[in-house]
Amino acid sequence: MRIDAVPIWIIFAVTIVLIMVAIEAGYRVGRARHRRSEKEKEAPASAIAGAVLGLAAFMLAFTFDIVMERQAAKRELVREEAIAIRTGWQRSDFLPETDRAEATALLRQYIDVRVTFAGAGSIEPEQVKRLQSETQRIQDRLWNMAVANARKDMNSDVAALYIDSLNEVTGIHILRVALGIQARLPTVNWLVLYGITMLGMASLGYQTGIADSKRLLASPMLAVSFALVFTLVASLDRPDSGIRDVPQQPLIDLRDSIAAAEGRAE
Repeated sequence: MRIDAVPIWIIFAVTIVLIMVAIEAGYRVGRARHRRSEKEKEAPASAIAGAVLGLAAFMLAFTFDIVMERQAAKRELVREEAIAIRTGWQRSDFLPETDRAEATALLRQYIDVRVTFAGAGSIEPEQVKRLQSETQRIQDRLWNMAVANARKDMNSDVAALYIDSLNEVTGIHILRVALGIQARLPTVNWLVLYGITMLGMASLGYQTGIADSKRLLASPMLAVSFALVFTLVASLDRPDSGIRDVPQQPLIDLRDSIAAAEGRAE
């Protein structure tokens, strides 16, 4: 089962429980070891606990960096898509009058679908499929129009430029779907991250037990802190969390620009 199928609040609660259990288990083993032999010193256990926790922090930072880079890529793709659509819209001026009007209307519909599609993770899967089908329909219609006009003059550079802009729009759409909906952290990444973190917490509890100390009162705070970071990473890794939604303002501004240009032309 993929971790993105698990509700966020369950990830938060389970992470706290796992960390507390690991600390307690390590503490009990450490206490039992201390009772049987007092020769084992705290310093080596402390060094091992620090090393494992440092590795866990590194892995967590590495994972967090992956999801943040993906967020940055999503933002960049929105800007690139707005530029590509604007280029296609401007180059559609060289189409025949009837095709130009239809192409402009289709591009406006395409922008509406793209803005709605950006929140596809927070809507029903059936609606996601419908939006994908609508996107494909508009792309196919724009492409067929471009090919029909290009065949009238196979040496037309203008037609080639328009087709190139449509190809760029389609390519960016594929990238946005791949990054925004399909891309996820591998399950093995989560397993390694949780495994190292649990080992680090168990080492911390073991060190406390070896030192013949009482249970750390700060353990719940440590568990909550790690759980918060785990939860944030999980939220950024899925499109339906509402965390750090990618702004669609470049596309919205382009839609307004096209509408304003049509208004002036009438």
